Amino acid sequence: MRALTVDDSKVVRRLVGKVLGELGFEVAEAGNGEEALLHLLQYGGPDLIVLDWNMPEMGGLEFLTRMRKMDRFRDAKVIMLTARNDLPSVEKAMNAGANEYLMKPFAPDALAEKIRLVGLSVADPG
Repeated sequence: MRALTVDDSKVVRRLVGKVLGELGFEVAEAGNGEEALLHLLQYGGPDLIVLDWNMPEMGGLEFLTRMRKMDRFRDAKVIMLTARNDLPSVEKAMNAGANEYLMKPFAPDALAEKIRLVGLSVADPG
């Protein structure tokens, strides 16, 4: 399975990528929503996108809204991974097409559980 982690923090991208790799994903990275859209158009849609909210150029919510308007990417599972922890933000993300929402900082097993909740199988990292 393929995953795309989208965050303006290289440290967060690497951490998420490491967790996803241990769960059996082939991982690509993007530093903002604009890079992520270009990645989708060039390489096709991944099975999973782990998406930050606040990023330069194009934020996560705008990326998600634009991506969901494209038929070929409608089935990609999206987990918002963000420091925003208020209910209106969660509702906005879910209404825009996020499948799950996870707060930063996060535990690797919490990310694995969210991936299972969106219906994707993950490898046993042990």
